[in-house]
Amino acid sequence: MSEKDQADLAAMERTEEPDLDRGMFEAWAAKMISNPDRAYRATFYVATIFFLVTTLFPFYWLLMVAITPRSELGSVGVLTPGGFNPGAFIEIFTMLPFHRYVFNSFLIAVVATVIVLFVASLAGYVFGRLRFRAKNALLLGVLVTSFFPPAAFFVPLNRLFNRNFDILRPLMQDGSLYNTPYAIFIPLSALYLPLSIFILMTFYSQIPEGLEDAARVEGTTRLGALFRIIVPLSAPGVATAGVLTFITVYNEYFFSSLMTDGRPQNWAPMLEGVLRFRGEFETLFNLMAASSIVAVLPVAILVIVAQEKIVSGLTAGAVKE
Repeated sequence: MSEKDQADLAAMERTEEPDLDRGMFEAWAAKMISNPDRAYRATFYVATIFFLVTTLFPFYWLLMVAITPRSELGSVGVLTPGGFNPGAFIEIFTMLPFHRYVFNSFLIAVVATVIVLFVASLAGYVFGRLRFRAKNALLLGVLVTSFFPPAAFFVPLNRLFNRNFDILRPLMQDGSLYNTPYAIFIPLSALYLPLSIFILMTFYSQIPEGLEDAARVEGTTRLGALFRIIVPLSAPGVATAGVLTFITVYNEYFFSSLMTDGRPQNWAPMLEGVLRFRGEFETLFNLMAASSIVAVLPVAILVIVAQEKIVSGLTAGAVKE
């Protein structure tokens, strides 16, 4: 071996020597860099475990508390219940008309979602596809309203909805909107409208103008082109805006509790029914857990259905293109 080869070999040994002195974390990082697929799999597993622990475990804990008898709640383990008594899911409907609380929140959320999607579709079309003066300033003004906390609007809205109006007496007994669904879904629709406008504006602006022009050549108006061409092609955006609005309004408690007296026949929200199991001298934790699980079911079903709609909308749009 020549002197040059010996020098090169010694230099290689000197460059490899620091690898032997690496710590555990440095060695793991070097392996991840040299094998990206392994790093991606490790990241996926860590993210999945984190999601399961932080998101699904609370629901599992609620189930454990719900099926545990009331006298054995103190013995509930980390992963096992203190007993087995699924009768709590029936008791929540016998002690209270809990189904009416859930129906109130569900119906208000549906009405608010329909209103928001209709108004946001019109506004999203205007902001996304038309050109006019002060467009950016007007859009900024609409979005700024979503930055204010809902509590900032409660005092004027509460005074407005508690006032008696003669024009409303043929529709309302005392001419007031208090204890009516209008006092709930009207402000909620206005509060959550800016986000839907922004989402739909983004989707509507990406639709090729040639499709709308072709529809208008055939005699369709702008409104007809919006609901016949643009909205179906923007199904993922419409589904996203609808799901976000429904979930937010369905879980809303602040306005709903302050605009009603807490009775189910006066449109009290779902969370009001859950809190009814908290008495002055005793809190029925198993019934609160069971009612919470029942109240979450409509949202869970909607998310599953909407997820399929979003995927089908993306696929249909790709095929049409």
